[in-house]
Amino acid sequence: MKHIYAFEEIREYEKFQNIIQRFSKRLNDYQFLLEEEYALVDKPKGVVWTSAEAATTIFSDLPIPAFTNKDTIYITPDVKAWRKLFIQQLDGKDLPHIQRFYERLSENHILTILGHELTHHSDLFLDEFGDDREDGIWFEEGMCEYLPRKNLLTEGEFETISAIEKELVNVFTEAYGDRSLDEFGSNSYTASLSSIMFDYWRSFLSIRYLVEECYENNIKAVFEEYHKWDIEGRVVSLREHFGLDKVSI
Repeated sequence: MKHIYAFEEIREYEKFQNIIQRFSKRLNDYQFLLEEEYALVDKPKGVVWTSAEAATTIFSDLPIPAFTNKDTIYITPDVKAWRKLFIQQLDGKDLPHIQRFYERLSENHILTILGHELTHHSDLFLDEFGDDREDGIWFEEGMCEYLPRKNLLTEGEFETISAIEKELVNVFTEAYGDRSLDEFGSNSYTASLSSIMFDYWRSFLSIRYLVEECYENNIKAVFEEYHKWDIEGRVVSLREHFGLDKVSI
């Protein structure tokens, strides 16, 4: 992949040069894993490294400074900007231990966001990324959270983010829990940040439950069942197919 730098001033690039180099090296390793194990064939053409402001006001109007537009990934390497964004998703709730976690968020967690965007390009997903998708969006989004976190975080970091997001789901269930998992993204990106992220938290936790509790850590078996659901004609929702309607995540 090409790496493009879109900063207004050279000093901005210089500020992030080292972290971009670290991220690029580890992304290459993760890309190789996806190619070998998870059917990454058509890779994105490039990564555009930019500021959080440019990502959310010039290259898109999305509130999150990481996204894929056609075959190009856009992301900011600004860890401070990401920390600020993740604190905003708490909606001012009194959660001091979670706020401290996000105030100290590591580079590894930001790297998994880049990994998330790359994982979307795997051919194991049934629908074309970027097209209008109605069925099973939570599966793709959750798997795009799970795979990079499982492979790019330390075991301790993985367990911590899982616990944090489990608690956040519990905190925000009263506000957003009436939405089905199958309605991922139905609130659109005009909603509050916590509402948007609620769908991601639940999707990640659902995938973790399937992989680790239902399929004995066999990720490929989970994908096989996902494809079976499609081959059989998507008779029920993917959530029902996996039996997630009978459990509380």
